[in-house]
Amino acid sequence: MLSTCFYRFFTAQYFSPVLSKLLLSVTLTFSVSLFATVAQAQEKQNNSSTPAPSLSHCPQASPYGTELTSLATQLLQTTNWTEDKTKLFEFLSLKLGPQLAAYFNSSPYPTINERAKLAKVPILMYHDILPKKQVFFDVTPQEFEQHLQFIKQQGFTPISYDQLVIHLRTGLPLPEKPIMLTFDDGYGGHYEYVYPLLKKYGYPAVFSIYTSGVGNNVGRSHVSWEQLKEMAADPLITVAAHSVTHPEDLRRLSDDKLQMEVTKSKQILENKLDIPIRYFTYPAGKYNQKVAAAVKKAGYLSALTMNDNDERFAGDSESLLAIGRFGQSNLARAIANPESSILSQTSAGMKIPKWGEEFDFSANVTFNKTTIDRTYLLLISGGRPMTIHAKSRYQVPEILADTAAVAGVDGGFFSLKVINSNIMIGPVLSQKASNFVPGNASENLRLAGRPLVLIGTQAVKYIPFDPFLHNTLEGIQAEMSDVTDAFVAAAWLVKDGQPRSRESFGNLFGFDAARRRAFWGINQAGQPTIGVAPRNVDAVRLGAVLAKAGLRDAVMLDSGDSSSLAYKGELLVPYTPRPVPHVVALLPPEGNEKASCLVVNAK
Repeated sequence: MLSTCFYRFFTAQYFSPVLSKLLLSVTLTFSVSLFATVAQAQEKQNNSSTPAPSLSHCPQASPYGTELTSLATQLLQTTNWTEDKTKLFEFLSLKLGPQLAAYFNSSPYPTINERAKLAKVPILMYHDILPKKQVFFDVTPQEFEQHLQFIKQQGFTPISYDQLVIHLRTGLPLPEKPIMLTFDDGYGGHYEYVYPLLKKYGYPAVFSIYTSGVGNNVGRSHVSWEQLKEMAADPLITVAAHSVTHPEDLRRLSDDKLQMEVTKSKQILENKLDIPIRYFTYPAGKYNQKVAAAVKKAGYLSALTMNDNDERFAGDSESLLAIGRFGQSNLARAIANPESSILSQTSAGMKIPKWGEEFDFSANVTFNKTTIDRTYLLLISGGRPMTIHAKSRYQVPEILADTAAVAGVDGGFFSLKVINSNIMIGPVLSQKASNFVPGNASENLRLAGRPLVLIGTQAVKYIPFDPFLHNTLEGIQAEMSDVTDAFVAAAWLVKDGQPRSRESFGNLFGFDAARRRAFWGINQAGQPTIGVAPRNVDAVRLGAVLAKAGLRDAVMLDSGDSSSLAYKGELLVPYTPRPVPHVVALLPPEGNEKASCLVVNAK
């Protein structure tokens, strides 16, 4: 459909052939330029003039960067657009549509995108690297290489500042387990020890330079302009301004002095290094709104801060002008302890979202806690979806116990008449039980129009329930031939990426009440996602939050005391839920029965 709209717009009769051709050319140029820029940030080490690092030390190539480069190449090599415009626009809409949509819907500057807030990306700050420590946060070259080895062994992917900013603006995914390395103050050890190790491992990093320190070896040694030029010419290296004189606190400066420190440092670095300086780092991390405004006015796109008493992941930062870091070279605190574990890739490591209704049942199962618009969510994504219709009512972990499922959420509505029954409201099919159970005819009429959930081997459908067509196995198979699971959910929360309006809930009982709520759906990467809002929220607000969280479609399951979520055999909700007879579960990807990741904690 999008390709047709593009085609009609550019070939309309009121456009002359020359103007049409010009607009097409601009579109092509914009698309290639846009994605070449993104891909350059992802793969710039491939274009480095420095010797290629040993393959044994190279991080895994980012499929994201590779795909963008491939898209740009395909675009350039596509059929002659003057002869076959339809084919070109099919390519633009299907291949470039998701990325273009993300860019056109990026958050207002300097706001951080809601999807990026789900990704727990740590930025690690180092100071001096030298053979003999002088203060506790100094790091020896041997210790620093051990850090790089740990990063590699644990499967983390160091990213560039450009990659991070693109992600924070648009929510586009990063490689798996992203981390950013930063080095403040331009010490001589950065050139002597850090730079060779970065080249050895092929890892990008950010060096924050205060210009009066360059070549100044009084006390600690600092990089020279010649050394800094060599580093700046390497695509692995990003140079950020760090003021002129490194004042103790920019907040205490007069307006003129502040402007000088912020503006002149950018000018000096750009003139000396012949590169654009897009980023700033606050000395000692100290800033306020006046300082951030000066940084913005000077033309910087982003700024780094730090606070030992308030360390934050990048997505939890106040804005692009105040991106938080983990300080004082403490790798363990940044990525290893329970408070900051980032092994989940809920947003950061997702595949590039597909355009349309594609599905991905091959991703690892990942668990994330997050807060969006003051609404606390427990989200589990990935794997293969299935339902379980138990023989009676149990806690969700008990229902999952004899299966291969990694996680599960309480499922559809059930009868309350008999406490040990498993009678569901509406028809139900479970691949675990392998039998279709029709719903009660009188109850079915009251369910008309609610979402009928159909799960197949490769796809999921949410369609309005018809009590006359969908109360037999043949009826649901007519909607999805390979259906393995089916049940009726309470209501749509998100449909086609858009939260549902208050009017769409009609007379659904309690939709506007503040209650705990369980839900499940498909995210923008096509992955199944189950979850619970364990604190009271109404259905309208929950839908708006889930849309921001990147759900393409989502339906409400049960609410109130039945709302329950389990992961790896443990209940995740901070209360004892009501036992239930039905669960939506997530199995590991086919052929990978242990594919799951650790918890990401809420901010």
